[in-house]
Amino acid sequence: MLAYLAAVLAMAWAIARRQRTGTDYFLAGRAMRGAPLGASILANQASAVSLIGAPAFVALREGGGLRWLQYELALPLAMLLLIAFLLPALRSVPGSSIYAYAERRFGRGTRRAVAAAFLLSRGLALGVVLYASAQVVAAATGIGLGAAILAVGLFSVAYTSVGGIVADIWSDVLQLALLWLGTLGAALFLLGRPGVVEAIPAERLRALVPGLGSQAESFALGPMLLGGLFLYLSYYGCDQSQAQRLLTARDDRAARRALLLNGLLRFPLVLTYCGFGLLLAGLLRSDPGFAARLAGRPPDSLVPVFIVGYLPTGLRGLLVAAILAAAMSSIDSALNSLAAVTLEDVLGREAGKQSVWVGRVTSLAWGTFAILAGLACARSGTGVLELVNLVGSVFYGPLLGVFTLGVLAPAVRGRHAVAGMAAGLGTNLGLALAAPTISWLWWNPAGWLATMTAGLALARAAVRPPPPAASRRETVLLVGGFAAMLALLALL
Repeated sequence: MLAYLAAVLAMAWAIARRQRTGTDYFLAGRAMRGAPLGASILANQASAVSLIGAPAFVALREGGGLRWLQYELALPLAMLLLIAFLLPALRSVPGSSIYAYAERRFGRGTRRAVAAAFLLSRGLALGVVLYASAQVVAAATGIGLGAAILAVGLFSVAYTSVGGIVADIWSDVLQLALLWLGTLGAALFLLGRPGVVEAIPAERLRALVPGLGSQAESFALGPMLLGGLFLYLSYYGCDQSQAQRLLTARDDRAARRALLLNGLLRFPLVLTYCGFGLLLAGLLRSDPGFAARLAGRPPDSLVPVFIVGYLPTGLRGLLVAAILAAAMSSIDSALNSLAAVTLEDVLGREAGKQSVWVGRVTSLAWGTFAILAGLACARSGTGVLELVNLVGSVFYGPLLGVFTLGVLAPAVRGRHAVAGMAAGLGTNLGLALAAPTISWLWWNPAGWLATMTAGLALARAAVRPPPPAASRRETVLLVGGFAAMLALLALL
């Protein structure tokens, strides 16, 4: 674990010595290739929340199991729509913030509104990621949850504020290899224990659950597929922490390749840690001592308790390092993007005209906020997998609606888009307060639909989509990926 942390710091320091301007710090000189970008985006989304929350959902949650994989069906379709319609608009912005598109299309006020929505949602979600990773550090070291949040947060701030987005991207490539290897190692260890596979509960193997979703059945196919589609469209296309990577690509082809790789490779990664969760469910039934250790603990303690209580020395360090890697791959991008949006969208400082040190200080400030948010999340008692998606679902639909209006409805103006976003946020908050029986997964399409309806109605405009930019090869690969995933879930 120490070897991994030292390698990340050394890499960040080496990269920092070559940076001179804000363009280097926030955009990697616009020179990144598609393969490392795709790996970075993949690692970024598979955070510590996934490696802790998903196995707990699969093994312990009532109504859990492999149905979480239904969420992944939406990803290749979302990548195809991004390549076809949103990516050309995102790649057209001159600086490091995708929200510059909102200003060019709607005006300065709209840009600040969407930037503020991003800063609030991503800042809060960052606290959830810190909290998830700190649980493992606290269990493995015994230093206490609060101290672990501080330790993980301060280390992540250190290498991110020094190395910028180039350090983020290349550390993500290392982190992806480590988190996949660590999860596979733990799964193979469990496969070697007698009785674990035979004890896996049959109901946990169910992967397709038809239905529209309710409070009793939130994770049905309807809300997970449609809600996931809108969430992924917004997360990868309208969330600066992800879309900023697309701006670092050397050309449009590299950006498209990064999205294509993410659409095809994320499902095998998620299947790996969901399979790990299945094996933990078998261990719970075959080993009463494991169940006794978890008694009275929250479900998210499942992976930390297993790491400390069962894994041998060496493999234990590998999995702890993997979860730290997963956490920091999400934390670093969020800190860099929060700093970029603060400076460029809120304060109006262009990336190419600002000092590297201004970016570093701003990253440090957001790191402090993230640590405080992580300490608050530690008191919430909500499962981290749901908490991070719930926070995002309030904002993602309305944010996507603004970008969709910009691309598909040329007659809509800034005041109409801002009013539409307010209507979308109001709709989601109304659903949360007045209709708690409706699955929160529906907030993503509901917020988008309210934003689109209000914006188009106020502008008295119609949708005029541009010609899709996706190639035939990209369409065939991504639609084929969706079909293969659906077939596998049907077989399960």
